[in-house]
Amino acid sequence: MTDLLWQKAGVETNAKIMKFLAGDDVLLDREFFLHDILASKAHVEGLAHISVINAQELQDLKRELDTLADDFRAGQFVLDERYEDGHSAIEARLTERLGDAGRRVHTGRSRNDQVLVATRLWLKEKLAALEAHCRAIAEVCLQRAAQPALPLPGYTHLQRAVVSSTAMWFAGFAEGFIDNAWRARQTSAWVDANPLGTAAGYGVNLPLDRAHTTQALGFSRMQVSPIYAQLSRGKFEMAAMESLGSAMLDARRLAWDLSLFTTAEFNFVMLPAEYTTGSSIMPNKRNPDVVELIRASYATVAAARCEIEQLLSLPSGYQRDLQFSKGSLFHGVTHGLAALELLPDLLARMQWNETAMRAAIEPAMYATDVAIEQAAAGVPFRDAYRAAAQAAAEAGQGRTPETSLAARTSPGAGGDLQVEVLRQRLAALAS
Repeated sequence: MTDLLWQKAGVETNAKIMKFLAGDDVLLDREFFLHDILASKAHVEGLAHISVINAQELQDLKRELDTLADDFRAGQFVLDERYEDGHSAIEARLTERLGDAGRRVHTGRSRNDQVLVATRLWLKEKLAALEAHCRAIAEVCLQRAAQPALPLPGYTHLQRAVVSSTAMWFAGFAEGFIDNAWRARQTSAWVDANPLGTAAGYGVNLPLDRAHTTQALGFSRMQVSPIYAQLSRGKFEMAAMESLGSAMLDARRLAWDLSLFTTAEFNFVMLPAEYTTGSSIMPNKRNPDVVELIRASYATVAAARCEIEQLLSLPSGYQRDLQFSKGSLFHGVTHGLAALELLPDLLARMQWNETAMRAAIEPAMYATDVAIEQAAAGVPFRDAYRAAAQAAAEAGQGRTPETSLAARTSPGAGGDLQVEVLRQRLAALAS
């Protein structure tokens, strides 16, 4: 391992202790490394503004930071066990190439605000990806909701309840993912605060140009209080996980529906072949493994969020416990986004089995229509309810799924889906 940034003369380090302290940090930092380099460029520009480094040193540092980023992308520079973490790797590289100029790069900052700013930049990127995935899912759902509606049993308590339709099913998930996209954007706006320049949580005795780093890194505002910058670590990450979790909740319920609908007992849905896998022993099987793992993915996201929450039983100021939040954040976010990315194509290409769905519509499912029609004619609803219940078996006489749906004119129901209203909400995200 390279020389430790914090090494003191006369103090020996123990390899086992160092391995425990470092953990997976240097590996995880590969995900955040380019953001750390970007923040380092903004930081050295700020140092030049207050004459801590001169113009030549600034030019040299920015050149070497760009070269380091290029080498990292090309695989010519690898973060590995030679380094304690990504932050120390940047300083070691700059010192190796530039000597004293490299040793000045850490002036006025701490690894605390380094990890904060790199994580914020990463979170903004991932929340943008979350919004994009949710918008793509909603778009496919709206397209399919606008297609001719096929009859689909509507269930409560997993029992056949009323007549529904494929258009209503798709419209429901469309609205859910539109809301999820808005939530991702709103969360990103809240996370969009620059912590660089707060150092270890108490500021420094330099007039750091924090306004410059805020603008240079594309943040909408500066996180003013150094103490709050430390208090917000984990809190902002949890907010991002909650936003992702909201989308994954809808994905889980959608996957549950498809898990049921693809069974032989329902036989409502046929999945594209590449979204299924075979059995290792049963030659006749094609299993909806992708759908099942999308359903399970909420657990990964929720567990990551929970782990971060449990780490936050801490006093103010930085505590090393927070190091473990990085792995939870990375694994939860990357897994959740990977699951969501599969949904648009899956939803676009899945096929409904109209024959099976029609066969599952039974006469009693029109009983609610009968009761409400009588109530609309002046019969007290509770009396109409009892009468419809007694004659439920005959409720379907002279009725079809299409007439039932067309008569359902309450806003959002089968006769008035208001898909255009949902499309306008989705379009507003692009403006």
